[in-house]
Amino acid sequence: MIRFIVPVVFVVLLAFSSCGHRSGQNKKTPEKQNSAQKVPEGWQTLFDGQSLGKWQITSFGTEGPVMVTDGKLVINYGDGCSGITWTDTFPKINYEIQLEARKTVGNDFFCGLTFPVNNDFCSLIIGGWGGPVVGLSCIDGVDASENQTKVLKHFEKDVWYAVRLQVSDTKIMAWIDDEQMVDLSYPEVELTIRPEVSLSKPFGICTWQTTAELRNIFIRRF
Repeated sequence: MIRFIVPVVFVVLLAFSSCGHRSGQNKKTPEKQNSAQKVPEGWQTLFDGQSLGKWQITSFGTEGPVMVTDGKLVINYGDGCSGITWTDTFPKINYEIQLEARKTVGNDFFCGLTFPVNNDFCSLIIGGWGGPVVGLSCIDGVDASENQTKVLKHFEKDVWYAVRLQVSDTKIMAWIDDEQMVDLSYPEVELTIRPEVSLSKPFGICTWQTTAELRNIFIRRF
């Protein structure tokens, strides 16, 4: 009896040990948060994932803290606008911006891009007026919530959205996840910005009472 039981117990323990060893080999390793970003061919990075670099925190007076963590640029919500402004040279025309953005806290715009168009400025608002509005502010003095560029889109929290903005010598166009949201022939209209984002000139990114995370911010000229 004893001679029979001992080998069985030994075999069971050996099988259990072997199974545990194999499952340990198949266990996924955590994905590195600070892996180097891949800059698309023909593009230039505006954010290296490690520091603010040539960005400065915009002194709106209502801003929340801005920090860089795990390869992301985090704009925390404040009492109004919070954001960053580019301090180096920036093209006025014939350029394209792409980035990824997501909101984590709040229910208003999580990506407000203020950008130059020749000697004028305009803002692409994503997720404004309570969360669903996409459009340009301002067109002929009218906000994105009421002008011809207004589009309604549902945005989930903690979901990354790919944003692309193109400014040519005749048009302003914008896409979210390859869906075209804006196609405006601007020589026929007057472009302005709201006074709240005037400190974002010449190029800035801001939020309104919302925390946003940004990554993979690139520019190319054409």
